[in-house]
Amino acid sequence: MDAQSERQTSIYSPPFYSSPTGYKMRARLYLHGDGNARRTHMSLFFVLMRGPNDAILKFPFNYKVTFCLYDQTPQLRHIIDSFRPDIKSNSFQRPRSEMNIASGIPKFFPLAMIQQEGNPYVRDDTMFIKVMVDFGDMPKTLLPYALSLNPGLPMHVQQMMIKQEAERRASQQQSQQTPTSPTNRPITMTLPQNIETQSPQPSFTIIPPSNMTGDNSTSQEQTNNDNTEELE
Repeated sequence: MDAQSERQTSIYSPPFYSSPTGYKMRARLYLHGDGNARRTHMSLFFVLMRGPNDAILKFPFNYKVTFCLYDQTPQLRHIIDSFRPDIKSNSFQRPRSEMNIASGIPKFFPLAMIQQEGNPYVRDDTMFIKVMVDFGDMPKTLLPYALSLNPGLPMHVQQMMIKQEAERRASQQQSQQTPTSPTNRPITMTLPQNIETQSPQPSFTIIPPSNMTGDNSTSQEQTNNDNTEELE
């Protein structure tokens, strides 16, 4: 109600770190939108904060940021969107004050969907939003898998599972792309009609493994800086 009446247009998440010695950051959420998304979309922004480790960290901050709004039902149709920082922007330089200017995705999620009765993203007046900083340039196709993992698992276990999944997919793709060599190519032979075989030979049909089914998550990566917005 405060967001609708604009008594409180935005809320901040508690500060958090990318690692024990990493970047300090937080999220900023406009429940009823900001700027050109006002009253049409939920706006979500990333805020880089001044932290105790800044002197040994790399700036400007240039790592892809991914937001995930969790579907709280077994269907797991998470809303996933990403953006890459504009390293020329003040938002991603080393912070000189408590917080840099927020930057992110103004049109993160349509309000019409979040306001629907029984929508899967709000349960007991609660939403869950994950902010993920990608230090390893994870392929976009892996994002739904990474964000479908149990958030309660330790981070190193999640990272190990993501690595294993990436290796499995790479191996599967390689096996599907391996051409058939001349020595392995099947040959069809026609026996003369006057020659009888002693016993009929069985025929085999080799069915390649089916393609891995994808996650039901919605994933969209925004790499064009025109799709991002800074807050003054």
